Amino acid sequence: MNRALLLEAVAELRRRKLRTGLTLLGMIFGVGAIVAMLAVGEGSRREALRLVAELGLNNVLVESKNIDAERLKEVRTRSLGLSAADGAAALAVVPGARSVALKKEIKVDQLAFGERVVDARAFAVSQAYAAHGSLALKAGRWLAPADAATLAPVCVLGARLARTLFGAAPALGQRVKLNHVWLQVVGVLAERTPSKAEFEGVKLGQDDERLFVPWESARARFGFKRIEDEVDGISVQLDGATAPDGAARVLQALVAQRHGGVDDTNLIVPMGLYRQNQQTQRIFTIVMSSIAGVSLLVGGIGIMNIMLANVLERHREIGLKRALGARRRDVVQQFLAEALVIAVSGALLGVALGAAVAYGIAALAGWSVAWSLPGLLAAVLSCVAVGLAFGVYPARQAAALDPIAALRSDG
Repeated sequence: MNRALLLEAVAELRRRKLRTGLTLLGMIFGVGAIVAMLAVGEGSRREALRLVAELGLNNVLVESKNIDAERLKEVRTRSLGLSAADGAAALAVVPGARSVALKKEIKVDQLAFGERVVDARAFAVSQAYAAHGSLALKAGRWLAPADAATLAPVCVLGARLARTLFGAAPALGQRVKLNHVWLQVVGVLAERTPSKAEFEGVKLGQDDERLFVPWESARARFGFKRIEDEVDGISVQLDGATAPDGAARVLQALVAQRHGGVDDTNLIVPMGLYRQNQQTQRIFTIVMSSIAGVSLLVGGIGIMNIMLANVLERHREIGLKRALGARRRDVVQQFLAEALVIAVSGALLGVALGAAVAYGIAALAGWSVAWSLPGLLAAVLSCVAVGLAFGVYPARQAAALDPIAALRSDG
Protein backbone atom coordinates (compact mmCIF):
# COMPACT_ATOMS: atom_id res chain seq x y z
CA MET A 1 0.00 0.00 0.00
CA ASN A 2 1.80 3.11 -1.25
CA ARG A 3 2.03 6.53 0.37
CA ALA A 4 -0.19 8.25 -2.21
CA LEU A 5 -3.01 5.82 -1.46
CA LEU A 6 -2.71 6.48 2.29
CA LEU A 7 -2.68 10.27 1.78
CA GLU A 8 -5.79 9.98 -0.40
CA ALA A 9 -7.46 7.92 2.34
CA VAL A 10 -6.60 10.58 4.95
CA ALA A 11 -7.99 13.35 2.75
CA GLU A 12 -11.19 11.39 2.15
CA LEU A 13 -11.74 10.73 5.85
CA ARG A 14 -11.08 14.37 6.76
CA ARG A 15 -14.01 15.34 4.53
CA ARG A 16 -16.25 13.40 6.95
CA LYS A 17 -14.70 14.43 10.27
CA LEU A 18 -17.69 13.86 12.53
CA ARG A 19 -18.46 10.42 11.13
CA THR A 20 -14.81 9.44 11.23
CA GLY A 21 -14.43 10.71 14.79
CA LEU A 22 -17.42 8.72 16.01
CA THR A 23 -16.06 5.62 14.29
CA LEU A 24 -12.69 6.12 16.00
CA LEU A 25 -14.22 6.09 19.49
CA GLY A 26 -14.77 2.34 19.57
CA MET A 27 -11.18 1.65 18.57
CA ILE A 28 -9.81 4.26 21.00
CA PHE A 29 -11.73 2.87 23.96
CA GLY A 30 -10.89 -0.72 23.07
CA VAL A 31 -7.16 -0.11 22.74
CA GLY A 32 -7.20 2.23 25.74
CA ALA A 33 -8.75 -0.48 27.91
CA ILE A 34 -6.18 -3.04 26.75
CA VAL A 35 -3.24 -0.68 27.31
CA ALA A 36 -4.44 0.38 30.76
CA MET A 37 -5.03 -3.25 31.71
CA LEU A 38 -1.59 -4.30 30.49
CA ALA A 39 0.15 -1.42 32.27
CA VAL A 40 -1.60 -2.01 35.58
CA GLY A 41 -1.24 -5.79 35.25
CA GLU A 42 2.48 -5.62 34.48
CA GLY A 43 2.97 -3.13 37.29
CA SER A 44 1.12 -5.42 39.67
CA ARG A 45 3.24 -8.40 38.61
CA ARG A 46 6.51 -6.54 39.12
CA GLU A 47 5.30 -5.13 42.43
CA ALA A 48 4.34 -8.64 43.56
CA LEU A 49 7.79 -9.92 42.60
CA ARG A 50 9.44 -7.05 44.46
CA LEU A 51 7.34 -7.60 47.55
CA VAL A 52 7.78 -11.36 47.62
CA ALA A 53 11.55 -10.88 47.15
CA GLU A 54 11.57 -9.53 50.71
CA LEU A 55 10.43 -12.98 51.81
CA GLY A 56 12.61 -14.80 49.25
CA LEU A 57 11.18 -16.71 46.29
CA ASN A 58 13.39 -19.71 47.10
CA ASN A 59 12.63 -19.60 50.83
CA VAL A 60 10.23 -21.56 52.99
CA LEU A 61 9.35 -19.87 56.28
CA VAL A 62 8.14 -21.11 59.64
CA GLU A 63 6.91 -18.54 62.15
CA SER A 64 5.72 -18.97 65.70
CA LYS A 65 2.08 -18.21 66.42
CA ASN A 66 0.96 -15.54 68.85
CA ILE A 67 -0.60 -17.47 71.73
CA ASP A 68 -2.11 -15.86 74.81
CA ALA A 69 -0.28 -16.36 78.11
CA GLU A 70 -2.75 -18.81 79.67
CA ARG A 71 -2.88 -21.13 76.70
CA LEU A 72 0.88 -20.82 76.20
CA LYS A 73 1.51 -22.51 79.54
CA GLU A 74 -0.57 -25.47 78.39
CA VAL A 75 1.19 -25.57 74.99
CA ARG A 76 4.61 -25.60 76.64
CA THR A 77 3.80 -28.87 78.40
CA ARG A 78 3.90 -30.53 74.96
CA SER A 79 6.04 -28.23 72.81
CA LEU A 80 9.09 -26.11 73.64
CA GLY A 81 8.26 -23.82 70.74
CA LEU A 82 10.28 -22.81 67.74
CA SER A 83 14.01 -23.08 68.36
CA ALA A 84 17.41 -22.94 66.74
CA ALA A 85 17.46 -26.73 66.95
CA ASP A 86 14.44 -26.80 64.63
CA GLY A 87 16.48 -24.78 62.14
CA ALA A 88 19.41 -27.20 62.35
CA ALA A 89 17.05 -30.15 61.86
CA ALA A 90 15.44 -28.46 58.86
CA LEU A 91 18.84 -27.91 57.25
CA ALA A 92 19.60 -31.61 57.66
CA VAL A 93 16.23 -33.01 56.57
CA VAL A 94 14.49 -30.67 54.12
CA PRO A 95 15.42 -31.59 50.51
CA GLY A 96 17.37 -28.88 48.72
CA ALA A 97 17.94 -26.86 51.91
CA ARG A 98 21.00 -24.65 51.37
CA SER A 99 21.01 -22.49 54.50
CA VAL A 100 18.88 -21.48 57.48
CA ALA A 101 18.30 -18.03 58.96
CA LEU A 102 16.94 -17.34 62.45
CA LYS A 103 15.02 -14.31 63.70
CA LYS A 104 13.91 -13.24 67.18
CA GLU A 105 12.38 -9.89 68.12
CA ILE A 106 13.94 -8.12 71.08
CA LYS A 107 11.58 -6.23 73.38
CA VAL A 108 12.69 -2.59 73.14
CA ASP A 109 12.35 -0.44 76.24
CA GLN A 110 14.40 2.32 74.71
CA LEU A 111 16.80 2.93 71.85
CA ALA A 112 18.93 6.01 72.38
CA PHE A 113 21.84 7.94 70.94
CA GLY A 114 22.95 10.62 73.36
CA GLU A 115 19.84 12.54 74.37
CA ARG A 116 17.87 11.31 71.39
CA VAL A 117 15.44 8.46 72.11
CA VAL A 118 13.52 6.88 69.23
CA ASP A 119 10.85 4.25 68.76
CA ALA A 120 12.19 1.28 66.82
CA ARG A 121 12.05 -2.48 66.57
CA ALA A 122 15.11 -4.62 67.18
CA PHE A 123 15.77 -8.18 66.03
CA ALA A 124 18.29 -10.84 66.84
CA VAL A 125 19.21 -12.53 63.57
CA SER A 126 21.68 -15.09 62.31
CA GLN A 127 24.28 -14.28 59.69
CA ALA A 128 22.26 -15.75 56.80
CA TYR A 129 19.34 -13.39 57.40
CA ALA A 130 20.65 -10.73 54.99
CA ALA A 131 21.02 -13.18 52.10
CA HIS A 132 17.57 -14.68 52.71
CA GLY A 133 15.92 -11.25 52.71
CA SER A 134 18.04 -9.83 49.85
CA LEU A 135 19.29 -7.02 52.09
CA ALA A 136 21.95 -4.75 50.60
CA LEU A 137 24.36 -2.53 52.50
CA LYS A 138 24.83 1.18 52.02
CA ALA A 139 27.84 1.41 54.33
CA GLY A 140 29.93 -0.87 56.52
CA ARG A 141 29.35 -4.61 56.77
CA TRP A 142 26.77 -7.17 57.78
CA LEU A 143 26.97 -9.25 60.94
CA ALA A 144 29.95 -11.63 60.70
CA PRO A 145 30.56 -15.13 62.12
CA ALA A 146 33.20 -13.63 64.43
CA ASP A 147 30.52 -11.37 65.97
CA ALA A 148 28.48 -14.43 66.89
CA ALA A 149 31.50 -16.38 68.16
CA THR A 150 32.66 -13.55 70.45
CA LEU A 151 29.15 -12.33 71.38
CA ALA A 152 30.22 -8.92 70.06
CA PRO A 153 28.03 -5.92 71.03
CA VAL A 154 27.50 -4.76 67.44
CA CYS A 155 24.49 -3.90 65.32
CA VAL A 156 23.37 -3.03 61.80
CA LEU A 157 20.80 -0.29 61.25
CA GLY A 158 18.12 0.17 58.64
CA ALA A 159 18.57 3.26 56.45
CA ARG A 160 15.66 5.27 57.87
CA LEU A 161 16.50 4.34 61.44
CA ALA A 162 20.10 5.50 60.93
CA ARG A 163 18.83 8.79 59.53
CA THR A 164 16.48 9.25 62.48
CA LEU A 165 19.27 8.61 65.00
CA PHE A 166 22.17 10.45 63.38
CA GLY A 167 20.68 12.76 60.75
CA ALA A 168 23.26 13.51 58.06
CA ALA A 169 26.18 12.43 60.28
CA PRO A 170 27.90 9.09 59.52
CA ALA A 171 26.52 6.20 61.53
CA LEU A 172 29.46 3.79 61.30
CA GLY A 173 31.40 3.50 64.53
CA GLN A 174 28.74 5.26 66.60
CA ARG A 175 27.40 3.65 69.75
CA VAL A 176 23.71 3.34 70.50
CA LYS A 177 22.04 2.12 73.67
CA LEU A 178 19.44 -0.61 73.26
CA ASN A 179 17.72 -1.10 76.64
CA HIS A 180 20.74 -1.51 78.95
CA VAL A 181 23.29 -2.62 76.33
CA TRP A 182 25.64 -0.38 74.33
CA LEU A 183 26.04 -1.49 70.70
CA GLN A 184 28.49 -0.31 68.07
CA VAL A 185 27.09 0.36 64.59
CA VAL A 186 29.05 -1.67 62.02
CA GLY A 187 26.73 -1.38 59.04
CA VAL A 188 23.81 0.55 57.51
CA LEU A 189 21.38 -1.06 55.07
CA ALA A 190 20.64 0.44 51.68
CA GLU A 191 17.24 2.05 51.60
CA ARG A 192 14.44 0.19 49.90
CA THR A 193 11.64 1.99 48.13
CA PRO A 194 8.55 2.11 50.37
CA SER A 195 6.44 -1.01 49.93
CA LYS A 196 3.21 -2.39 51.28
CA ALA A 197 3.12 -3.58 54.86
CA GLU A 198 1.57 -6.87 53.77
CA PHE A 199 1.53 -9.20 50.78
CA GLU A 200 -1.31 -11.72 50.49
CA GLY A 201 -1.93 -11.34 54.23
CA VAL A 202 1.72 -11.86 55.24
CA LYS A 203 3.47 -8.98 57.00
CA LEU A 204 6.62 -7.75 55.32
CA GLY A 205 9.88 -6.68 56.88
CA GLN A 206 10.04 -2.90 56.90
CA ASP A 207 13.75 -3.49 57.53
CA ASP A 208 14.60 0.19 56.88
CA GLU A 209 13.31 1.03 60.36
CA ARG A 210 14.91 -1.85 62.28
CA LEU A 211 18.04 -2.62 64.25
CA PHE A 212 19.75 -6.00 63.89
CA VAL A 213 21.95 -7.75 66.46
CA PRO A 214 23.74 -11.12 66.15
CA TRP A 215 21.36 -13.79 67.43
CA GLU A 216 23.98 -15.31 69.74
CA SER A 217 24.89 -11.92 71.21
CA ALA A 218 21.26 -11.04 71.83
CA ARG A 219 20.55 -14.35 73.55
CA ALA A 220 23.50 -13.78 75.91
CA ARG A 221 23.10 -10.04 76.55
CA PHE A 222 19.34 -9.48 76.51
CA GLY A 223 18.06 -12.86 77.59
CA PHE A 224 14.89 -14.50 76.35
CA LYS A 225 12.05 -15.60 78.61
CA ARG A 226 12.02 -19.35 79.09
CA ILE A 227 8.35 -19.67 78.17
CA GLU A 228 8.83 -17.81 74.88
CA ASP A 229 9.86 -19.37 71.59
CA GLU A 230 13.63 -19.33 71.27
CA VAL A 231 13.19 -17.89 67.78
CA ASP A 232 10.19 -16.18 66.22
CA GLY A 233 10.95 -17.31 62.70
CA ILE A 234 13.06 -19.73 60.70
CA SER A 235 13.79 -19.24 57.01
CA VAL A 236 15.01 -22.20 54.97
CA GLN A 237 16.61 -21.20 51.68
CA LEU A 238 16.39 -23.80 48.92
CA ASP A 239 18.53 -24.38 45.89
CA GLY A 240 16.88 -23.36 42.64
CA ALA A 241 16.24 -26.96 41.56
CA THR A 242 13.95 -27.92 44.47
CA ALA A 243 10.20 -27.29 44.32
CA PRO A 244 9.21 -25.10 47.31
CA ASP A 245 5.87 -26.90 47.78
CA GLY A 246 7.51 -30.29 48.30
CA ALA A 247 10.14 -28.86 50.65
CA ALA A 248 7.40 -27.07 52.58
CA ARG A 249 5.52 -30.32 53.19
CA VAL A 250 8.66 -31.95 54.58
CA LEU A 251 9.36 -28.93 56.79
CA GLN A 252 5.80 -28.86 58.08
CA ALA A 253 5.93 -32.57 58.97
CA LEU A 254 9.33 -32.11 60.65
CA VAL A 255 8.16 -29.22 62.83
CA ALA A 256 4.93 -31.01 63.74
CA GLN A 257 6.92 -34.07 64.84
CA ARG A 258 9.41 -32.03 66.87
CA HIS A 259 6.60 -30.03 68.52
CA GLY A 260 4.56 -33.05 69.55
CA GLY A 261 1.81 -32.34 67.04
CA VAL A 262 1.00 -28.97 68.65
CA ASP A 263 -0.22 -26.36 66.16
CA ASP A 264 1.99 -23.50 67.35
CA THR A 265 3.60 -22.41 64.05
CA ASN A 266 2.61 -20.98 60.67
CA LEU A 267 4.14 -22.17 57.41
CA ILE A 268 4.69 -19.59 54.65
CA VAL A 269 5.72 -20.43 51.09
CA PRO A 270 6.51 -17.13 49.28
CA MET A 271 6.38 -18.78 45.85
CA GLY A 272 2.90 -20.04 46.67
CA LEU A 273 1.84 -16.54 47.72
CA TYR A 274 3.14 -15.20 44.42
CA ARG A 275 1.22 -17.82 42.43
CA GLN A 276 -1.93 -17.01 44.41
CA ASN A 277 -1.49 -13.32 43.64
CA GLN A 278 -0.98 -14.02 39.95
CA GLN A 279 -4.08 -16.24 39.83
CA THR A 280 -6.14 -13.31 41.08
CA GLN A 281 -4.39 -11.10 38.53
CA ARG A 282 -5.24 -13.52 35.72
CA ILE A 283 -8.95 -13.35 36.59
CA PHE A 284 -8.73 -9.56 36.47
CA THR A 285 -6.95 -9.75 33.11
CA ILE A 286 -9.57 -12.08 31.63
CA VAL A 287 -12.43 -9.79 32.68
CA MET A 288 -10.70 -6.67 31.38
CA SER A 289 -9.68 -8.41 28.15
CA SER A 290 -13.31 -9.37 27.55
CA ILE A 291 -14.43 -5.76 28.01
CA ALA A 292 -11.65 -4.51 25.75
CA GLY A 293 -12.50 -7.15 23.15
CA VAL A 294 -16.13 -6.03 23.08
CA SER A 295 -14.97 -2.42 22.61
CA LEU A 296 -12.75 -3.43 19.71
CA LEU A 297 -15.61 -5.42 18.18
CA VAL A 298 -17.86 -2.37 18.41
CA GLY A 299 -15.09 -0.30 16.84
CA GLY A 300 -14.76 -2.81 14.01
CA ILE A 301 -18.50 -2.70 13.38
CA GLY A 302 -18.22 1.10 13.30
CA ILE A 303 -15.51 0.89 10.65
CA MET A 304 -17.65 -1.45 8.56
CA ASN A 305 -20.56 0.93 8.95
CA ILE A 306 -18.68 4.01 7.76
CA MET A 307 -17.09 2.07 4.92
CA LEU A 308 -20.49 0.83 3.71
CA ALA A 309 -21.85 4.38 3.96
CA ASN A 310 -18.88 5.64 1.97
CA VAL A 311 -19.49 3.03 -0.72
CA LEU A 312 -23.13 4.13 -1.03
CA GLU A 313 -22.17 7.81 -1.27
CA ARG A 314 -19.33 7.28 -3.76
CA HIS A 315 -20.90 5.07 -6.43
CA ARG A 316 -20.21 7.59 -9.21
CA GLU A 317 -16.60 8.10 -8.03
CA ILE A 318 -16.03 4.35 -8.04
CA GLY A 319 -17.70 3.98 -11.44
CA LEU A 320 -15.55 6.78 -12.90
CA LYS A 321 -12.34 5.20 -11.59
CA ARG A 322 -13.34 1.83 -13.04
CA ALA A 323 -14.21 3.46 -16.36
CA LEU A 324 -10.77 5.10 -16.46
CA GLY A 325 -9.05 1.72 -16.04
CA ALA A 326 -8.90 1.12 -12.27
CA ARG A 327 -8.97 -2.57 -11.46
CA ARG A 328 -11.10 -4.15 -8.76
CA ARG A 329 -7.92 -4.69 -6.74
CA ASP A 330 -7.27 -0.92 -6.84
CA VAL A 331 -10.75 -0.17 -5.45
CA VAL A 332 -10.27 -2.76 -2.68
CA GLN A 333 -6.93 -1.21 -1.75
CA GLN A 334 -8.44 2.28 -1.66
CA PHE A 335 -11.12 1.32 0.86
CA LEU A 336 -8.74 -0.87 2.88
CA ALA A 337 -6.38 2.12 3.09
CA GLU A 338 -9.20 4.15 4.67
CA ALA A 339 -9.92 1.32 7.12
CA LEU A 340 -6.21 1.11 7.92
CA VAL A 341 -5.95 4.85 8.59
CA ILE A 342 -8.91 4.69 10.96
CA ALA A 343 -7.53 1.63 12.76
CA VAL A 344 -3.99 3.03 13.16
CA SER A 345 -5.30 6.42 14.30
CA GLY A 346 -7.60 4.73 16.80
CA ALA A 347 -4.76 2.53 18.05
CA LEU A 348 -2.37 5.43 18.62
CA LEU A 349 -5.00 7.57 20.33
CA GLY A 350 -6.02 4.51 22.35
CA VAL A 351 -2.44 4.04 23.57
CA ALA A 352 -2.40 7.66 24.76
CA LEU A 353 -5.78 7.24 26.48
CA GLY A 354 -4.71 3.95 28.07
CA ALA A 355 -1.52 5.53 29.43
CA ALA A 356 -3.51 8.40 30.92
CA VAL A 357 -6.01 6.00 32.51
CA ALA A 358 -3.24 3.77 33.89
CA TYR A 359 -1.42 6.66 35.54
CA GLY A 360 -4.73 8.01 36.82
CA ILE A 361 -5.50 4.65 38.46
CA ALA A 362 -1.98 4.56 39.89
CA ALA A 363 -2.40 8.02 41.40
CA LEU A 364 -5.84 7.36 42.89
CA ALA A 365 -5.47 3.75 44.01
CA GLY A 366 -1.74 3.63 44.74
CA TRP A 367 -1.15 0.83 42.22
CA SER A 368 2.05 0.41 40.27
CA VAL A 369 2.31 0.93 36.51
CA ALA A 370 4.85 -0.73 34.23
CA TRP A 371 5.12 -1.03 30.47
CA SER A 372 5.77 -4.03 28.28
CA LEU A 373 6.68 -3.29 24.64
CA PRO A 374 5.35 -6.65 23.35
CA GLY A 375 2.04 -5.94 25.09
CA LEU A 376 1.73 -2.48 23.53
CA LEU A 377 2.56 -3.86 20.08
CA ALA A 378 -0.02 -6.61 20.54
CA ALA A 379 -2.69 -4.04 21.44
CA VAL A 380 -1.90 -1.89 18.40
CA LEU A 381 -1.71 -4.85 16.03
CA SER A 382 -5.01 -6.24 17.37
CA CYS A 383 -6.68 -2.93 16.64
CA VAL A 384 -5.23 -2.78 13.13
CA ALA A 385 -6.22 -6.39 12.45
CA VAL A 386 -9.80 -5.78 13.59
CA GLY A 387 -10.02 -2.61 11.49
CA LEU A 388 -8.77 -4.33 8.36
CA ALA A 389 -10.93 -7.41 8.93
CA PHE A 390 -14.10 -5.31 9.17
CA GLY A 391 -13.00 -3.20 6.20
CA VAL A 392 -12.69 -6.14 3.83
CA TYR A 393 -16.43 -6.63 3.20
CA PRO A 394 -17.16 -2.97 2.29
CA ALA A 395 -14.05 -2.90 0.09
CA ARG A 396 -15.19 -6.00 -1.80
CA GLN A 397 -18.69 -4.53 -2.13
CA ALA A 398 -17.21 -1.39 -3.72
CA ALA A 399 -15.04 -3.43 -6.07
CA ALA A 400 -18.01 -5.55 -7.15
CA LEU A 401 -20.03 -2.55 -8.40
CA ASP A 402 -20.84 -2.49 -12.08
CA PRO A 403 -19.05 0.58 -13.57
CA ILE A 404 -21.95 1.60 -15.85
CA ALA A 405 -24.55 1.26 -13.10
CA ALA A 406 -22.28 3.14 -10.70
CA LEU A 407 -21.89 6.07 -13.14
CA ARG A 408 -25.66 6.33 -13.49
CA SER A 409 -26.08 6.32 -9.71
CA ASP A 410 -26.96 9.45 -7.71
CA GLY A 411 -24.22 8.59 -5.15
